[in-house]
Amino acid sequence: MSEIDSIRSQVISCVKCSLSKTRTNAVPGKGNPKADILFIGEAPGRNEDLKGEPFVGSAGKILSEVLESAGLSRDDVYITNVVKCRPPNNRIPLQEEKDACDQYLSKELEIIKPKIICIMGNTAYGSLLHGNSITKNRGKIIEKDGQKYFLTIHPAAVIYNQELKSVLKDDMKTLVETLDRLKKDINHTDNK
Repeated sequence: MSEIDSIRSQVISCVKCSLSKTRTNAVPGKGNPKADILFIGEAPGRNEDLKGEPFVGSAGKILSEVLESAGLSRDDVYITNVVKCRPPNNRIPLQEEKDACDQYLSKELEIIKPKIICIMGNTAYGSLLHGNSITKNRGKIIEKDGQKYFLTIHPAAVIYNQELKSVLKDDMKTLVETLDRLKKDINHTDNK
């Protein structure tokens, strides 16, 4: 069993917090374990809870579409959430729920070692970088502890405001361009 499969198994059987009592399915991360870009959202929604996979509902369709518009597919990236089980009524995850899932997210990051972590939405931004305004900071790269983070809106925001779709598409293009620059810098440094 691979390391990422081991984490998946641990997430699926986890009972560390009360969300394990209300979930249908835990939702481990999914995607390419060698991905250069790792996407992190807040928590699973209703469709994700039913299927046990991240970003499979309306927000997931939007994410797939904007990835494709930037030349990426879901097979190229890894997608996960701060919290691995759906909070009741889609409420914002509680601190103890985030704390219970923290080791799973840390392990995913350690195994995948992405060049860029794309944080989607204000809740994930607050959880991971203690930020509080994704709209003011979206499209930016933040470096913390040697890791690069790219900030963007959550795809679910597009459901409620269609005008944000072009913002999300632009952010995905910027993300891919940033990754390309990073790879060139790494290759340039390696060739010296």
